[in-house]
Amino acid sequence: MLIAFAACIGLLLLAGLAGVAGNRSSLLVRLVYGGTAAIALAQAAMALVFLLAGGNGEPSLSLPFGLPWLQAHFHLDALSAFFVLAVSGLAAPVSLFAIGYAGHDSEPARSLPFYPAFLAAMTLVLLADDAFTFLLSWESMSLVSWLLVLTNHRDPENGRAAYLYLVMAAIGTAALLLAFGLLAGIAGDYGFAQIRTAQLTPLGIALITVLTLIGAGSKAGLMPLHAWLPLAHPAAPSHVSALMSGAMTKVALYAIVRVLFDLVGPLPWWPGAVLLALGGLSAVMGVLFALIERDLKKLLAFSTVENVGIVAVALGLALMFRADGFGPLAGLALGAALLHVANHALLKGLMFCGAGAVLSATGERDIEKLGGLIHRLPTTAFCVLIGAAGLAALPPLNGFASEWLVFQAILKGTVLPQWELKFAIVVIGALLALAAALAAAVFVRAYGIVFLGRPRTAQAAAAREVDRPMRAGLAVLAASCVLLGVLPSLAMVPIGRVSQRLLGVALETKGSAGWLWLTPGGGANSYSGLVVLVAIAVLAGAVVWLVHRLASDRVRRADAWDCGFPDPRPETQYSGASFAQPLRRVFGPTLLAARERVEMPAPGEPGPARLTTSHQDPFWRGLYQPVVDWVGWATERSNALQFLTIRRYLTLMFLALAVLLTLVAVSQ
Repeated sequence: MLIAFAACIGLLLLAGLAGVAGNRSSLLVRLVYGGTAAIALAQAAMALVFLLAGGNGEPSLSLPFGLPWLQAHFHLDALSAFFVLAVSGLAAPVSLFAIGYAGHDSEPARSLPFYPAFLAAMTLVLLADDAFTFLLSWESMSLVSWLLVLTNHRDPENGRAAYLYLVMAAIGTAALLLAFGLLAGIAGDYGFAQIRTAQLTPLGIALITVLTLIGAGSKAGLMPLHAWLPLAHPAAPSHVSALMSGAMTKVALYAIVRVLFDLVGPLPWWPGAVLLALGGLSAVMGVLFALIERDLKKLLAFSTVENVGIVAVALGLALMFRADGFGPLAGLALGAALLHVANHALLKGLMFCGAGAVLSATGERDIEKLGGLIHRLPTTAFCVLIGAAGLAALPPLNGFASEWLVFQAILKGTVLPQWELKFAIVVIGALLALAAALAAAVFVRAYGIVFLGRPRTAQAAAAREVDRPMRAGLAVLAASCVLLGVLPSLAMVPIGRVSQRLLGVALETKGSAGWLWLTPGGGANSYSGLVVLVAIAVLAGAVVWLVHRLASDRVRRADAWDCGFPDPRPETQYSGASFAQPLRRVFGPTLLAARERVEMPAPGEPGPARLTTSHQDPFWRGLYQPVVDWVGWATERSNALQFLTIRRYLTLMFLALAVLLTLVAVSQ
């Protein structure tokens, strides 16, 4: 605990140094980002050692500040240690990447003080052991990340994104404040230890569940509370986007797990069903939006919505299994969720850093203006290929391992006694299978258009490989993704500590071969990333050997097949819009209000033909826009309140007091 808290103090000192230092030299940039990387690495090592040691002891720390009658309490258990490991393990290579990325930023000092403060705030959320400290740290995390989103504030779109993010963050914090108020009850026991012993009514459980899903689900990006995410992630600098998508959304998932699995106590099955439905909706809609996006960072943001949905599905299954008394299956579902938390953190950090490398080298985020970068950014292209294949859930990478484990939990859902849940799990399984297939299409499209083919613009043609720190950060993230894909059982030991802490059951994921196979529940189904990797290598080697052995040794040269179009201009090659067109026409008209407009010149006219496409978020149109319109209407009508007399103001205060006293009397 002292190491973790000292790390937070060190991060805040780095933030203060960056804020007050008058010299904005590259030395200061390297000092702040390098120091953040070192502190994050130390935090990750501390959390890993704590988990491997069994997670016993659960150290606590109390500090004399906070509410007058309540100290600030901090506590380290297996759950918080796992998320500290996930957040800090991502922050270390991302901070290394940021050392080089800041050299391409026109104003690196705008984000420099807030970056270590952002990491410190996330860590304090994970260590908080009372409601006040948790909410204070949560709001600090929101405000600091809002300032990071505003880094490039001169862009009007970035200002709009920051405003929407701030509004959504305020709504989320208010919802969590009400949830913790209900947990604390009339006595006002804000410590987590006292909250765990409280007796809650069914109505109280329902309200706490809904408020938690609104407050933390909005920060995580669960649909339909995702509106801020595809705007804020592209607005922030790429290394900040990597932490927001890979780490901050995981802190939000931690809040859901902490409240629903730990603080509330045993829940009925229906909160799990709600989480299951929200997760399935997020997975499918997120990947559909990603499929038709041109902005590379916005595409990755919608992919985050999809993967947060996958985690939510697994958490919902764990709640339902626990409610019906299937402890080992609940542990399996929770383990799948936590494994995907760790895997997605690394994968999305890798992809956002890769997008930052592309942006630094070309100045472009529009995939239709890129192309051919595999020859100009070979190291970046190789690392991004690993991330794209992982997010497409291709074996033997880590994205496949955790999604495979989620599907194993889904297949066990037939043991639930409620026929409604049996049917719902089948539907959710089909939706996740669809999302997995569409995710493969998303990243084949993204990688192919950005890195393959011919450069579509002069900026892409003039691109050069990025700096060494950026390449080093990408390489570390890519190697971590491969390691967890080939040996996913390495992550199951710390995850098992969390399962034992929350559910009281050991996590059975090993078969007779131990670390080599991932065998959920000791059943017949098993997976070994190492075996798959060896099999792929042997088969690929055999194919190469056969081709060289049986083929002619004569060198033959011919023009590449050009689909019957000999025009060598880059505009004639396959585009992202043409790649997504079939799926957009299938799903887009109903789910995304996608429209196509063709402008075709008459025969003989020299004007160009044009195809324009558009789509709209159905949740914005059906949920957010009516609220925005109502707020505008109410604001206009309430404007007259500022012109009332003193007597009328006193009358309003009296009426408000009477209403509050009535509510208190009714609640007693």
